[in-house]
Amino acid sequence: MEMQKRILLHKRPEGMPGHEHFKLEDGPIPSIKHNQVLVRTIYVSVDPYMRGRMEDTKSYVPPFKLGEVIDGGIVGKVVSSTSTRFSEGDYVTGHLGWQEYNAADEHNLRKIDPDSAPLTAYLGTLGMPGLTAYFGMTKIGLPKEGETAVVSGAAGAVGMIAGQIAKLHGARVIGIAGTDEKTRYLTETAGFDKAVNYKTEKNLHQSLKEACPEGIDVYFDNTGGTISEAVYPLMNDFGRIPQCGAISSYNKSGDDYGPRIHPFIVKSRLRVQGFIVSDYADEFQTGAQKLGTWLQEGRLVYEETINEGFDSIPDAFLGLFEGKNLGKQLIKVSDE
Repeated sequence: MEMQKRILLHKRPEGMPGHEHFKLEDGPIPSIKHNQVLVRTIYVSVDPYMRGRMEDTKSYVPPFKLGEVIDGGIVGKVVSSTSTRFSEGDYVTGHLGWQEYNAADEHNLRKIDPDSAPLTAYLGTLGMPGLTAYFGMTKIGLPKEGETAVVSGAAGAVGMIAGQIAKLHGARVIGIAGTDEKTRYLTETAGFDKAVNYKTEKNLHQSLKEACPEGIDVYFDNTGGTISEAVYPLMNDFGRIPQCGAISSYNKSGDDYGPRIHPFIVKSRLRVQGFIVSDYADEFQTGAQKLGTWLQEGRLVYEETINEGFDSIPDAFLGLFEGKNLGKQLIKVSDE
């Protein structure tokens, strides 16, 4: 029996997760049934939302099960197939296990073209992060010519694209990130008008006030917490806030009362709307086509942090919560 590496959820974390919550083990390479394909994993995506799945709580996606293989976004290559839709050698993407080989039902995979875009882009700009940015900004943020948009977590996979989409709609865009390297990237490469390092600013609210002299019309919120507390008082009347994430609270244990924002929601008549990318599943093709066009035209740029080796998957995941990644965090586990 041929064996492969795989990663299981070993323990549920309370607070910040660590290596002790994962288990790396060997297991059999699965056999495939009718209308299935065997996929060799090439790239693994790790994303902040996965932290919530490590807890046994109700959410918009089921929790990971203890003792079972963790799953997430993957790009791979078909090595064998009983499906008429996929052939050996096809490149595919799907939601599959953290293991070197996956037996996947044909309806759980999407064929991708390595000649149209790099394989990694299908886990980033042309995948879930890009679509999240696209729908959050175009359906809820609705930036207009001459408005001001602020993006927190702006150097991450979602925030980086969200800010550029606001720019494409004519807005002035300010990004919030956690290192000088990231703020330089946002202004020098990604086209943001200004970027603020929230870790070094003594008074984030004052720095944002200076960066946004006409107030803020759109706030794409990936972080919540004290960053949002600094933004809300600067929101203009009828401002729009796509609530994409709350990474500042993902690893907190005990009570968390959150930022003191409610008076500003009322006073400024703000629209605050949480959303999940799957809310717009019927429009995924349209969104992906739009993102692909912008990418091919050079109107969108993206950055990736790619770790090497299957064993480095937990390190890459944990690094998300320490701000180690610039752009999309991926792990390359085999050759293309």
